Amino acid sequence: MSAETIAGAPPDARIARLGLIAAILGSAMAFVDGTVVNVALPAIQRDLGGGLATQQWVVDAYLLTLGSLILVGGSLADIYGTVRVFSLGVAGFGLASVLCAVAPDANTLIVFRGLQGVAGALLTPASLALITTLYSGAERGAAIGTWTAWSGISTVVGPLLGGWLIDAWSWRAIFLINVPVAIATLVILRSCGLQTKGSEQHARIDVVGAALGAFGLGALVFGFIEQPRLGWANAAIPGTIAGGAALLVAFVVWEARTPHAMLPLRLFRLRNFSVTNLETLLVYGGLSSWGFFLVLFLQEIAGYTPFRAGLATLPVTIVMFLFSRYAGRLSAHYGPRLFMAIGPLVAGVSVLALERLPAHLGYWTDLLPPLLGFSAGLALTVAPLTTTIMSDAGPSDAGIASGVNNAVARVAGLVSVAVLGIAAASGASDHLTMHGFRTAMVITGLMIAAGGAVGGVGIRNPSRPT
Repeated sequence: MSAETIAGAPPDARIARLGLIAAILGSAMAFVDGTVVNVALPAIQRDLGGGLATQQWVVDAYLLTLGSLILVGGSLADIYGTVRVFSLGVAGFGLASVLCAVAPDANTLIVFRGLQGVAGALLTPASLALITTLYSGAERGAAIGTWTAWSGISTVVGPLLGGWLIDAWSWRAIFLINVPVAIATLVILRSCGLQTKGSEQHARIDVVGAALGAFGLGALVFGFIEQPRLGWANAAIPGTIAGGAALLVAFVVWEARTPHAMLPLRLFRLRNFSVTNLETLLVYGGLSSWGFFLVLFLQEIAGYTPFRAGLATLPVTIVMFLFSRYAGRLSAHYGPRLFMAIGPLVAGVSVLALERLPAHLGYWTDLLPPLLGFSAGLALTVAPLTTTIMSDAGPSDAGIASGVNNAVARVAGLVSVAVLGIAAASGASDHLTMHGFRTAMVITGLMIAAGGAVGGVGIRNPSRPT
């Protein structure tokens, strides 16, 4: 069990299967919106105006609220019950998606994207906590592998479907596709009759911690995104970066002292938990910048349409679907260390190969080989990484452990897109340049490969029962 209990008798196979489907569908919305918007950025820019900084904000407004509040979402799932919090997040995400679809200008869209992130902060950790509640032992590893495979598929199918919708209709359609998914998820949850009961009904929410984290990250990201436009000489840039860093330091100090911390620092005394989160920071930071800059490159430099840009990454979907569940089972049997070392190294080297892409690229010879290498490395990494986090924290901290790891992943993406934008702007803040793309790919590849080195050195395989 997780930090909550199932109301009534333990779930049978049918209920567990329906719960897994609901978890996959609900979390898929959040993962899709982390990638499908990348394909729409040029179309959004043409329709609503703005340059590279606006494109970054459309992505980072979502990641900002998601990353800074996801710890609160994990705590709420433990306190009030996973199903209740998950359902609220799914419904809120569907509503926020409708608001994004009707946004009249770029600033309004950025605000509504932030609301999407709030809903995503509720549903994302709750989806994994739901799986942990429904499954145990080897079946849990396989279920997480299935969740990982379909979540990974959704992140790549999203740009493919989104590209088609943008070409056929409008970028606004990419948000409306979340509505039927949200409705289907809620219907499945209701049909299986699953109810969960939190174990900490009288616990308090860490409001101060949430505010320090959100404002600290927001100030930091503002400074990095706006630096190419305003320059370091503008006092707002060093001021917000320094202020954001100070708030984040205050966040850590507060979390160490408050009795109701949303980030229980005691978890970081666990070796695998700490090492895996450091690896997550590097790998997912690189993954986010890879998706952001590659899709911009394909459309703004290579001349791809949105649909063709989404189609170009389809091999990643296929490889993730075929191998993620298998990697989850193998890592449960042999231990995660080898997978978490080799996977990011393969993915990182493959991203470094993208640095050599020409403007007039040949898909089969220039782009496909590094995409296949990247997706193979990712398939080896993601399921073992997720399972290691959940296993090392233990069942009683499943909700908050999921929240911490998801927060690390989203914050990594948030900061990497913001910081690498400085390098990618190359003095021209209104568009991506070839030099900027190549710089971003080199840094991204090194980040991901460094994650593999961290895993290989730091992870310890759990003892196998004798």
